Amino acid sequence: MSKTIIHTDKAPAAIGAYSQAVRAGDTVYMSGQIPLDPATMTVVGDGNFRAEAVQVFKNLQAVAEAAGGSLNDIVKLNAYLTDLANFAVFNEVMAEFIEQPFPARAAVGVASLPKGVQVEAEAVLVLNA
Repeated sequence: MSKTIIHTDKAPAAIGAYSQAVRAGDTVYMSGQIPLDPATMTVVGDGNFRAEAVQVFKNLQAVAEAAGGSLNDIVKLNAYLTDLANFAVFNEVMAEFIEQPFPARAAVGVASLPKGVQVEAEAVLVLNA
């Protein structure tokens, strides 16, 4: 099975040695997205967690669409939060972007994330399921 690199200018460019996503068969492995504006590569939200979470899902959505899918094709989502007190807000934002039934998910509290952001999320999609 070959792999296909997924890239879109509608999501932030990689800031390290990784691809936005890799498709292998009908499975798409999406790299973690932080709340960067893809046009300016700057962090959005001025410290507002909800605004950061919304941008994360917008970025994930752009990559999912570039892969030929949507956020509703996610089967597993991992979320990383620097403050688990924001867990409820993350759930609210996720429900604005993904329809039920929701994917499997993990939410992990972490000490820090790139560029000082408060949230990062990565996902696995299965297309044509």
